[in-house]
Amino acid sequence: MIILGGLALVIAGLVLIKPSSEAPQEKAAVKKTASKAAPEFSLKDLSGAEKTLADFKGKVLIIDFWATWCPPCKSEIPHFVSLYNQYKSEGLEIIGVALDQNPRDVLPGFIKDNGINYTILLGNNKVCDLYGGVSAIPTTFIVDRAGNIVKKYVGYNDREVFENEIKELL
Repeated sequence: MIILGGLALVIAGLVLIKPSSEAPQEKAAVKKTASKAAPEFSLKDLSGAEKTLADFKGKVLIIDFWATWCPPCKSEIPHFVSLYNQYKSEGLEIIGVALDQNPRDVLPGFIKDNGINYTILLGNNKVCDLYGGVSAIPTTFIVDRAGNIVKKYVGYNDREVFENEIKELL
């Protein structure tokens, strides 16, 4: 069991490491969806308040499954902060679903240190399963105003990738 756990961590580390700027970057896996409705969820924020997908009805959503220990996840955070600042008045909402082991210990300082200005919710296995089994992070979903998933990205992406996608939906 320990060997399997260690092997899983090594594989996850290889999948999650952002390539250096000197190496040619591979594009993250992009999965076009057939406008499937985003699964309803109920998750808590750090203050214990319950949030559901319905709370964001009528908004264009970026739903990002991430963790504080994940280098490519951390690299995407400035993109999300910037996009939220620029497009929230047009109907963009960003939801970071944190998958950390001890979120109440690690998230408050991390959120402050990184200037995260969008909604952070505490994820769990149930919500990962609802969204098709999140097997690597970051995994990011783009949801249109009607509540349909229009794209799924697995791995790191530049700001422009997300911006081009949401601009079509806003």
